[in-house]
This record gives sequence, C-alpha cells and structure tokens, in this order.
Amino acid sequence: MSPVMNKNQLIDAVRDRCDDVPRKTVAEVVDALFDTIQGTVADGTDVSITGFGRFTHSERAARTGRNPQTGETIRIAASRVPTFRPGKGFKDQVNEG
Repeated sequence: MSPVMNKNQLIDAVRDRCDDVPRKTVAEVVDALFDTIQGTVADGTDVSITGFGRFTHSERAARTGRNPQTGETIRIAASRVPTFRPGKGFKDQVNEG
C-alpha cells in the first residue's frame, strides 16, 4: 500500500512553499478550496483546473444488489457520485515519478 498524505500534512507542505504565511491562513485557504470544489460539483457544475484535472459528478442508475451477509436481494437507489479525471500535466508528473 502506498503512503498517504493527510490534510494536516498537506497544509504543512503548502505552508512550506509559502514564505511567511501563517499556518492558520494556509488551513483556511485549503478548507475554502475544498469547500468550493465540493459545493460547485454538488450543485451540478464541473470544476476544471488546467493541467491538474476535472472534478465532475456522475449519475448512477437504480439497481438490484445483494446483501453479502444474508444473500437477500436489495434495491439500491439511484445516486450522484463525485468523480475526478486527472489532467495531462498530473498524469505526466505521476508517470515520471
């Protein structure tokens, strides 16, 4: 399993790249960015960041499933799920590293 960076580590990494910016300010910006992306996609609008990727939502149709514990057939409601498609710059950087 690959290592995972959590939110606090992300905030610290961003702060390391920003001279003389308080950690609290960086945390507020990171929170605002995440909130804005989530709210925009939830409202049905895609968020596209050139070179990084595109945040969208997909529609999942209602379907029949099976409870793994009992084997009972269940109905799974339709839903909207968030998706992320990485941009070329992101893919290229991942493939280089």
